[in-house]
Amino acid sequence: MSGYYYSGCLDNYEAHYLDSCSVCGKSLRNSDIFMYRGNTPFCSKECRQEQMELDEAREKKLKSGRSIRKSDSKSSTPNKTVRTGIVTVS
Repeated sequence: MSGYYYSGCLDNYEAHYLDSCSVCGKSLRNSDIFMYRGNTPFCSKECRQEQMELDEAREKKLKSGRSIRKSDSKSSTPNKTVRTGIVTVS
């Protein structure tokens, strides 16, 4: 059985991911549901758009962080001095 089971009695009701909007928390019962990325529900196109913009900004931030780290490591690698040799400890 699924983890989301409604037995018909409100006392035994477990919350379902389609019960409320993922952005504002508004109830989705008896209303249209706008979906995004497969299983994320929203009460309106506006709430869905807000989440899409947040995700886009987060992805841009992650990409810019990666490119800065890559350019730092590329520019610093040629300037490093590597010494090799044998050290003997008595």
